[in-house]
Amino acid sequence: MFVLKMEATMKRKISSLLVEWKNSKERKPLILNGARQVGKTYILEEFGKEHFDDVVYLNMEVEGAVRRFIERELSPRKIIQFVEAARKQEITPERTLIFFDEVQASERTLTALKYFCEQTPEYYVVAAGSLLGVAVHREKYSFPVGKVNELTMYPLDFEEFLWAMGYEKLAAEVRNHFAENKAFAAHELALELYQKYFIVGGMPEAVKTFTETDSFLKVQAIQNDILNEYIADMAKYADAATSVKIRACYDSIPAQLAKENAKFQYKVVQRGGTATIFGEAIEWLNLAGITLKCQRLEHGFTPINAYMDLINFKLYMGDIGILTLRSEMPLQTILSPVETDNIFLGAMTENYVAQCFRAKNYRLAYWQSEGKAEVDFVLQIDGKVVPVEVKKGRRNRAKSLGVFMEKYQSEYAIRISKKNFGFENSIKSVPLYAAFCI
Repeated sequence: MFVLKMEATMKRKISSLLVEWKNSKERKPLILNGARQVGKTYILEEFGKEHFDDVVYLNMEVEGAVRRFIERELSPRKIIQFVEAARKQEITPERTLIFFDEVQASERTLTALKYFCEQTPEYYVVAAGSLLGVAVHREKYSFPVGKVNELTMYPLDFEEFLWAMGYEKLAAEVRNHFAENKAFAAHELALELYQKYFIVGGMPEAVKTFTETDSFLKVQAIQNDILNEYIADMAKYADAATSVKIRACYDSIPAQLAKENAKFQYKVVQRGGTATIFGEAIEWLNLAGITLKCQRLEHGFTPINAYMDLINFKLYMGDIGILTLRSEMPLQTILSPVETDNIFLGAMTENYVAQCFRAKNYRLAYWQSEGKAEVDFVLQIDGKVVPVEVKKGRRNRAKSLGVFMEKYQSEYAIRISKKNFGFENSIKSVPLYAAFCI
């Protein structure tokens, strides 16, 4: 039977994109972006082991000699000669992967990627950085625009979590039922696994710990370590005054989401707070991949990017497990099969969906009418504007979808909740565990 657990595997969807990059005739040096601890180093090392004869790994935070050499010399051939001599390891075009890790620690290495592209395209070069967006923005680095390929890595989504837990066939069946709008017999099992993901989240070390120990307490100890690393980065990669503001904005997110109107309000961070005071701190959190920004839409027309209200937004955490830890939501409330009227659980459910959509590279947007109607997310799918409503439980009546659909003549809408798959009155019902299918 398909629901039986199989051997667990920490497969990541980005692996197929790395193979596409390797095989592309238009390949340029690759930069893999992403928040700290999402698995960038691991996935690139595994990719190197599987698809190349050798991997030359250079952590630019600790490789002082290499970093100092690149400060003086940007010629790719001379850099390769220096690394070969230092490592006593031959670097062969087509067969060796050159991996610059923590590239945000070396501005000149970033610049050197341009010359790898122009002068030595036969070499395979990848770079990764946890706070690359912050470093480029803060130091006004000369980013090699047009001379690199870029990918962004996120925490494991729920499908990847199912793979890690050994439920690969279950994940495949979820996709089948999503496509067919057909009720799923293993619905309750899938919901139970979704509730576990709500606590564990998608940080690879947290997922690995859970698969090995089945302990939420051990998972939260790992998450707490990650949270401390984030806080350390805030001090390391920002000046003292900005660091305090970044921390204050980040700490305010649970309180922001708990409000009836979850729009980010600077006065919640600090009395008298304004965009002028805290705008840079919000930008830092987004560039670091620690938070997800969801812009308000002024209209539900296509293309939705043209109708973004750049002033009003919601701010979600980049990982639902970190939010569960940070908010101190009782785990029994999440795991209980009995539906609760806990309002904050609804906000957390929205955060989970935001994380899922961002991992699929959707631009996050929500819509509010002049009155009180609000649609949680608005997506552009195959050129159509699709409103999406998120409900934490099975009770899911709401007028907002209808208001939006009538106003903008939507062909269909999506409702994500604990209800099974279905399609009725132009509304596609998608269970919470199947959000990754959208």
